[in-house]
Parts: sequence; structure tokens; C-alpha cells
Amino acid sequence: MDLQPRLVTVRSPKQPLGAVVVLHGGGARAEAVPVSATQLSVLRMVPIARRIALTRGLAVFRLLNSQRGWGAGDTSVGDARWALSQVRERYGDVPVVLVGHSLGGRAALLASTEPDVVGAVLLNAYLLPGDDAVDPHGRRLLFVHGTDDRVASFARAEAAATRIGRRTDVGFLTVNGGKHAMLRHGPVFEGAAAGFAAGVLRGDEVGGPVGRILAGESPVVV
Repeated sequence: MDLQPRLVTVRSPKQPLGAVVVLHGGGARAEAVPVSATQLSVLRMVPIARRIALTRGLAVFRLLNSQRGWGAGDTSVGDARWALSQVRERYGDVPVVLVGHSLGGRAALLASTEPDVVGAVLLNAYLLPGDDAVDPHGRRLLFVHGTDDRVASFARAEAAATRIGRRTDVGFLTVNGGKHAMLRHGPVFEGAAAGFAAGVLRGDEVGGPVGRILAGESPVVV
């Protein structure tokens, strides 16, 4: 069984101002199972990647992990680091923002300390005890979390954001009524990821709740 990560190009300008790598989630599995391009956790990130790709000058990629879930080790973090190496090989030292959902949000957080990463968006991040010990000093992080998420703990994400915020710039966007799959409030999650990437990588003036967060207000509730 060939369990290798794959990087899907969404947009690839010749000389990008920055790059965004979009990381999917997936339920934990004891056995190694390959990722399918049609599984829901992967498809869930397609509109988010496309929304980000509307911003001119940004290279956008979707990572398909080497296996579903977390497996026996932190495979999703290793896959994210592999994706960053691929971006570096293609473009050199361009700044990168990671955008991840669920376990992909956890991978984005843990890989945010990597060279070239300047920021990360954690969408309904599924965090484990001890994850808030990471020190992404100098990076900008945005947590976006639904209050009705029954899979990834809102309280744990909120507490982690507070602790990590003592070491670096962290914003927290609360989505009232938002659930784990991001379906009902999809445009809020998509817009937050795209706005944050544009603001951090291009220096764009961003409106709405993300603009308020980038200006220093946090938490913000929508």
C-alpha cells in the first residue's frame, strides 16, 4: 500500500507574494488507510481553498495526507512539513499561511513553528492535551470555532488560544451556532480563512470580524 502525501495545486502564480497550504481533517484510525480525494473531510476544504485562491498573488495548495486520521504517530504534522518543503522547493522562501480544519487545524498549529510559516488559521481545531505548549513566536494565529461543535471542544480551543496568546499574536473568532462540519456557517469559515491570508500575506485592509481581529480585537463573536 502506497501511503504518500499529495499536494494539489489550486492556484500557482509564477511569482507569488505568499502561499497558503490547506490541510484537511479526518477521524482517527488505528490502521493505516489511504486518503481518498472524494472523502468528506477532503471535499470540505475545496470551497475554502477556492475562496482563498480568489486573492491575487497567492499560491494555494490542498494537501492530501498520507493516511486518514492521525494513525500511530503525528503523521498529519509530518505531511504538513513535507508540503512546506514542496512549496519551498517551488518558490523559495515565500511566506506561508497554513489553514487547517479539525485534525488539520491541529497539524497547522504544530507545524506553525516551521521556517517560512508566518501564520495559521485553525478551523474547529481538534486539539489534544499539551498542544498549547507549542511556541509559534512571531507568527499570527487565528482560531475560528463554532459554539455547537460536538467533535472538537470549543472550550479546549478557547483555553489553548489564551495560553498560546501569551507567547504570540492570537485571535479568536467565535461562530455562534457553528458545528464541526462548517456547513451551516460555511461562508463565515471560508471568509475568515481568506481574509486572514490576504491580510497577513498581502497586507490587505480586511473588513468584517477578521479585520477587527487583525486590528487587535479579540475575541470577536459572529
